[in-house]
Amino acid sequence: MQSKVKKTDEGYAVWCPSLPGCWSQGDTEEEALENIKDAIQVYLDTVDEMIPDAEARYVEVA
Repeated sequence: MQSKVKKTDEGYAVWCPSLPGCWSQGDTEEEALENIKDAIQVYLDTVDEMIPDAEARYVEVA
């Protein structure tokens, strides 16, 4: 899944354009990228809870 990373005054912001509202941050770019992995997982878990009958599967992307 592609993510966008932006340097900010306070560190790095990262978000997934394909998952509205899915974003994270970190002091370093590496930390931000690790954090977005967790954010993506929480986002997808939440969607599963909201739509319990939806057919979906997890695929390793990174």
